[in-house]
Amino acid sequence: MNKLFSRNQFFVKEHVGFLKAANQYDVFDLETREPLLECREPNLGVWTKIFRFTRYKTPTPFEVVISTPSQEKLLVVKRPFTLFRSYVSVFDEKDVLIGTFRQRFMTLGGKFEILDPSGNPICLLKGKWTSWEFTFLQGDTQIAKVTKKWAGIGKELFTTADNYALIIENHVPANDPLRQLIIASVVTIDMVLKEN
Repeated sequence: MNKLFSRNQFFVKEHVGFLKAANQYDVFDLETREPLLECREPNLGVWTKIFRFTRYKTPTPFEVVISTPSQEKLLVVKRPFTLFRSYVSVFDEKDVLIGTFRQRFMTLGGKFEILDPSGNPICLLKGKWTSWEFTFLQGDTQIAKVTKKWAGIGKELFTTADNYALIIENHVPANDPLRQLIIASVVTIDMVLKEN
């Protein structure tokens, strides 16, 4: 596992643009703004591009490659075409499945079960319907959160609609593979829920 995954704080910035079909994100160190990761959709098919400009963009498939700024592939986040709820698969740099996000049907704020490669639940990703805040829970214990608001540089900072902070709790071991799934979650949340 790449040492970048041992960090606890990340700043995720979505590229915005007029008439863009592919989604792109850059991931930085939350405090220093050092570039850490790039998230790109390099293999977007023609039909997917066309549907991304229609009201049918929500169910379109995606394949986001998460790599270092030097283009070393670390993760791939994939979802096939879907109609009702999403099943998002996460693969490591060798294209080995490391986990799945299974969207719960009809939930306020959004909720995903995060499963290991065998389909066993690892944790729950739960959103609030009143804000763009997401919490990772193992039982009742918070292990990470995705937020648009965080304390940093001596004051509360608020991001724009396309920026997020990802904060992993210190008690999650630095070499725990769950960290890879937590990092992949930011792309999953944005692609599955924000595109609605």
